[in-house]
Amino acid sequence: MQKTMSKFSQPEKVIYVCVGSKCGKRGSKEMCRELKHLIRDSGLKDTVGIVKTECTDRCKFAPVLSVQPANVWLKEYDERDAPRILRIATED
Repeated sequence: MQKTMSKFSQPEKVIYVCVGSKCGKRGSKEMCRELKHLIRDSGLKDTVGIVKTECTDRCKFAPVLSVQPANVWLKEYDERDAPRILRIATED
């Protein structure tokens, strides 16, 4: 059986979204969906990646995400913040 090689991408920027218990209950899963749509619609699929993470141990600030390599951490956001988060991720 021959395996086909799928494309393994290494985006320049990564948004790590905590989807642990508290963050998930406070909107992080919806944020992941919104960011994925924005990234796709903006043509940034190969530039910005989304990684769902488990608990970042910052539960009292839930939901929490991190934009790397900029080392920007955001707390207590909601879906309306998605465009701003994408701008942060694409800044140089």
